[in-house]
Amino acid sequence: MAKAIIGTEHLNKTYGKKDSLFIALKDINLDIKQGESIAIIGKSGSGKSTLMHLLALLDSPTSGEITVNGESSSRLSRRQKDKLRNKQFGFVFQQFFLNANNSVLDNVILPLKIAGKSRRERNRLGMKALEDVELADKANNKANDLSGGQKQRVVIARALINDPNIIFADEPTGNLDSVTGQKIEEMLFSLNKTKNITLIIVTHDADLAARCDRQIRIKDGQIEQETK
Repeated sequence: MAKAIIGTEHLNKTYGKKDSLFIALKDINLDIKQGESIAIIGKSGSGKSTLMHLLALLDSPTSGEITVNGESSSRLSRRQKDKLRNKQFGFVFQQFFLNANNSVLDNVILPLKIAGKSRRERNRLGMKALEDVELADKANNKANDLSGGQKQRVVIARALINDPNIIFADEPTGNLDSVTGQKIEEMLFSLNKTKNITLIIVTHDADLAARCDRQIRIKDGQIEQETK
């Protein structure tokens, strides 16, 4: 049986105090296995993006535990969390977060620059990642000159650059037309199957969610339903 790569125990997240207290997440208990594909679904304001940000260690819970590879994230310093994210996590968001005037290659290799890799190594791995998403011929183009689908493929290449264990995808096809969105879906699920990358997707798209191994429905900050 595959081990849990990431999980939560009695996870809570609140904002504000007293009269202005807002409960974003309440008592979330979740185990995600290596190689699983998980869809986190729910209406706007349900807490699904908050949950993803906590799982990705981009935010800290008010109480409860998040474990990564069996280790409590509360025991990690900010620097250790940054290093773990950079080494083990990849991110694909609806907003591309590309430096528009930089080259495609420079956008892809940014995580390696943060990790302190040499320029030669960064370029070698960056070109390999671009080949994986069939964009090697666009390496020297400015990111701003690409179509929406090409930009999302660049984002996927950047997410793959450090050979991550987990890809977090927040509405990854939300800004794309249906045909291009389908191609991006195929790419993500291919990575999930061929590289055993755990896929955690926040989405409103019922068809995309249905492709995942499990669907976690969030309502009013709680897990309302879990289906396979």
